[in-house]
Amino acid sequence: MQSLPQDFLELMKSLLGDEYPAFLKTYESAPVRSLRVNTLKTGHLSFPEKVPFRLEPVPWCPPAFYYDHERDRPGKHVYHAAGLYYIQDASAMAPAEALSAKPGEKILDLCAAPGGKTTQLASQMQGKGVLVANEIDGKRIKALVENLERCGVTNAIVLNETPAHLAARFPQYFDGILIDAPCSGEGMFRKDPETATRWSLKAVEKCAELQYEILTAAAPMLRPGGRLVYSTCTFNPTENEQVIAAFLKNHPGFEIKSIQAAPHYQPAHPEWAGNRVPALNQACRLWPHHLKGEGHFVVLMEKKEEQETRKTRPGKFPPVPQPAAKVWKSFIQETYNQTDLLEGTFTMYGDHLYQVHPDLPSLKGLRVERPGRYLGQAKRSHFVPSHALALSSLPEQVKQTCDFQTDDPDLLLYLQGETLPSDLAKGWTLVTVDGYPIGWGKVSGNLLKNHYPKWLRWDRTLK
Repeated sequence: MQSLPQDFLELMKSLLGDEYPAFLKTYESAPVRSLRVNTLKTGHLSFPEKVPFRLEPVPWCPPAFYYDHERDRPGKHVYHAAGLYYIQDASAMAPAEALSAKPGEKILDLCAAPGGKTTQLASQMQGKGVLVANEIDGKRIKALVENLERCGVTNAIVLNETPAHLAARFPQYFDGILIDAPCSGEGMFRKDPETATRWSLKAVEKCAELQYEILTAAAPMLRPGGRLVYSTCTFNPTENEQVIAAFLKNHPGFEIKSIQAAPHYQPAHPEWAGNRVPALNQACRLWPHHLKGEGHFVVLMEKKEEQETRKTRPGKFPPVPQPAAKVWKSFIQETYNQTDLLEGTFTMYGDHLYQVHPDLPSLKGLRVERPGRYLGQAKRSHFVPSHALALSSLPEQVKQTCDFQTDDPDLLLYLQGETLPSDLAKGWTLVTVDGYPIGWGKVSGNLLKNHYPKWLRWDRTLK
């Protein structure tokens, strides 16, 4: 069994009592592995028939499955590159399931990287509405953007801001807010032993202070009647029940709501917060000795209706210069069967073209990583489509596709960045695998020139 901090073990023993031996025994077994089907791209009911993996349903998240890590490596399958699923701990799927985002809503994922919960919310929203994915740590933004693009998410705005700064820009704007708060990570000790080496009682206290600050900043951004989910991947009551009790004491306009929980969930413990908030028993704890997954805490709160409400005006984005609009229009007319992509609100950052949601407030003064759906680069004489556009398009939308089967040797060559022979017509071509988009190619002179991003290309030593 792995080495665990003594203070942590003593705390768990005092909290769990008779359950402590069963809890401790979980550290003798390997963590289970799971994936969540991206329903923006494929149906979860038929998914097990499409893949060579041994799958078992995750009870609290219908589109998700456990897989056999000893037998299967779904992260190395081409369907992962095509964004058909996201590899995610089963317990980490619980917060987004509790928020249950609806198509057309305005949703904020306040601590979003690397994107597991954001892509889960995006699947629930089915491309309709506003999804703001914020990550304060600039070093983690790249992974967040890549995962959103891989999963074909079109309605996400990616920001790199503090919660307090966002609160000034989005008053009473969101229907739902998800806060998967930075925490001491006790629930991840089995999956990531390195986390245990950084743990201390002092770190727990500091995490609790930060969590309260984040909750306090988020509260004004929720509309009356809106939903807020707070979650951590730690067991410690200081960061869970006690943070929520302190928040509700100073924010009486919020109340805890019951979560439609799986039988595997356990109720949270009001007594661990001094019994100040009896309704805490409606929050959920996910314990590794009660289910197949790691540790998590999830609470759903609702903001009561207020007499005064504020409306946020849509922002005005700089118009697209005529030359850029011209090359974009030419690209769409030459490449797509329909011109729907010419409709909507567009803006540019440098020579990069984006489609933005018309109800989005002004982003001026904010650190913006993605203001909306990234379409590509508008050069002086032509348009270069983005990888994100490829993965969010449908084969039937484009005039020309080059489809590979999963076992086609040319597919691996494409993923490695090779140019391939082609008898297709000249022009941009959507490359697909079993009908699922995976990138762009451009046919010229009987060759399919490779536009698969260099930073995503597969190892050339693979056979």
